[in-house]
Amino acid sequence: MLKNLRRFFDQNIQPISGGQHAGLPERALQLATASLLIEVSRADFHIDAEEKQAIVDAVQHMFSLTRQETHEIVEMAESEIEDATCLFEFTRLVNDHFDYAQKLKIVEMMWRVSYADLDKNKYEEHLIRKISELIHVSHHDFVRVRHQVEAN
Repeated sequence: MLKNLRRFFDQNIQPISGGQHAGLPERALQLATASLLIEVSRADFHIDAEEKQAIVDAVQHMFSLTRQETHEIVEMAESEIEDATCLFEFTRLVNDHFDYAQKLKIVEMMWRVSYADLDKNKYEEHLIRKISELIHVSHHDFVRVRHQVEAN
């Protein structure tokens, strides 16, 4: 297992040159985002196939990944979530390296994962609120994005 992880990181994680992400591996941001979405899907202690597909679709679309790259990121994120003790390591990356519009997109994706099974669970909502606060998204925007997703 460790050899596979090391090979994945050696082959796929390259620092981004220039811009606000300088020196930060793009895959780390993808992994953090996927991990947050997976956490939302797990919040109600039941993961539906629709939620899993919403995660895959969101990660693939946001980062313009191939299907294979997306599945690798989601698998790695699932593994990371098992070993994580808190959300801080994921929210810190997002908070430090995404602009406000990108953070709003993550909040939107979390709501889409939550609603993928056509049920807004109170545990999922609580976690989305907590993550939104940790990445400094205003309460107003948190609610606005939720209503946009509900309307669709």
